Amino acid sequence: MKRLAVGFMVTPEYNRWFRKRVNDNIRRPSLESTQPLEKQLQVTSSELEIIKQDFEKKSFELGKKIEQFEEENMHLRLDVDVQRSEAEKWRKGKSKAEEDLDSLKTDYKKLRLSMRTAGLGKTSEQWRHEIREEKTKVDRWERKFQEPQARNEDLEKSLSESRNERGELRARVTELEKSLH
Repeated sequence: MKRLAVGFMVTPEYNRWFRKRVNDNIRRPSLESTQPLEKQLQVTSSELEIIKQDFEKKSFELGKKIEQFEEENMHLRLDVDVQRSEAEKWRKGKSKAEEDLDSLKTDYKKLRLSMRTAGLGKTSEQWRHEIREEKTKVDRWERKFQEPQARNEDLEKSLSESRNERGELRARVTELEKSLH
């Protein structure tokens, strides 16, 4: 048996590639195209500066929004306090109007009773006229009572809406605070 020993057959392109190869196809740096280290770091730091400026700008904008929401929340709280005090004032007015109405009704009943028992020397036409006047007064007082009652209902509705809006603002402030952290 004859053996033939042949050396490696390598192409010139392979030789060039193999000489440039370091650590599995990582090219060796060429000294001709190398930038100074300071210049490379300067490019990197300018990119970091841009990112930092963008972050600071967004952080500032979110901070402004939070301040606006907090200010709006404070105004809403003040509005709620004002509406509460107005509602309390109307409730007191309503109570007074109810007391006055009850007092008038009692006085009217007493008057009718005394008219029946005493007669007071008036004609029936005079009594009818006085009764009509008293009924007119009672109607007027009942209308006065209905106006504060309607206002009170409107204020309670407005107060409820303000509370809902306040809750929504609190939720938005919480979301913004979470987004900042």
